[in-house]
Amino acid sequence: MISPIDKVKKKERFTFEEGIELFEVDFLKLGIAADRFRKEKLNHNYAGFILDRNVTFTNICCAKCNFCAFFRQEEEKDSFLLSIEEILDKVSQLRDLGGTQVMLQGGLKCDLDFYKNMLKVIKAKFPDITLHSLSPAEVFYLSRKHGMPVKEVLLELKEAGLDSLPGAAEILVDRVRDIVSPGKLKTEDWLSVMRNCASIGMRSTATMTFGMVETREERIEHLLRIRDLQDETGVFRAFIPWTFSPDNTKMSFIERLNTEEYLRMVAISRLFLDNFNHIQAGWVTEGLDVASIALSMGADDMGGILMEEVVVKATGISHRVSKEDLIKHIRQAGKIPVRRNTAYEILEIYA
Repeated sequence: MISPIDKVKKKERFTFEEGIELFEVDFLKLGIAADRFRKEKLNHNYAGFILDRNVTFTNICCAKCNFCAFFRQEEEKDSFLLSIEEILDKVSQLRDLGGTQVMLQGGLKCDLDFYKNMLKVIKAKFPDITLHSLSPAEVFYLSRKHGMPVKEVLLELKEAGLDSLPGAAEILVDRVRDIVSPGKLKTEDWLSVMRNCASIGMRSTATMTFGMVETREERIEHLLRIRDLQDETGVFRAFIPWTFSPDNTKMSFIERLNTEEYLRMVAISRLFLDNFNHIQAGWVTEGLDVASIALSMGADDMGGILMEEVVVKATGISHRVSKEDLIKHIRQAGKIPVRRNTAYEILEIYA
């Protein structure tokens, strides 16, 4: 019987069934194969990061996802909605540190005029800051709220200043979504948002939050869906897998996945997603030490410093990093640290 690793050597694409077989491959052999695939695909030994900031402008959300510890209803005492002045102050702090990207994110609460005004004001004051912001769920929510086609919503957001769209996806299998996020968009809706992104020349990323109620087969189904869409559109710049953090959620009964399971998923993602250039290591949920190991399991990027990350923090996990932290851990992983922008263009090499 041919080992799945032999397909890597022959540069053959994995089928769905072979993707499932990768869960049974020896852990070290899998990691070595993924790291070799990364190096052959990218033809360098760089590991990137970006100076960015999360600005969560509201925690008020009508979706009430079971996996989320962060959302609040409007009447709750700790709900909030930032003013434009407060948002601008946070962006200014990032600009003063030399940052290049802001990720604006919030619950399903505001209308299209709020989003457009927020984007326009930020772009007018900080034209060099890339707004890699919002989410497919927010775009779909706005489409439904205003009775507008998704493409029209995206065009108005783009005109207001949106540069690219983070692809928060959870698991792209409706059986899972009906359990963990029944109030949010379905799989085909998410894929449709991404197709519309591509149609207007906007790029995105794709994530996967795993370790909820999905099976291994459903994880591979998720990867297959985004691989097919990447073949179709080329919309994705990167893939970001991270583990579910159950504490303080309605799913706190779930046991958190261990480090080996996370690293195995990183390696499988690199091998299965042969049309993705970049796989990101998830220090936000896993910590820097584990994320640096992921750089030897197929990942080639550490994401950003994410000033003021609050969504994962609400589950009790709080890892803080600096530029110096990222450079140090990338070097310890045997890779060359590079600072990049949102388009994964290298801005600075720390040889």
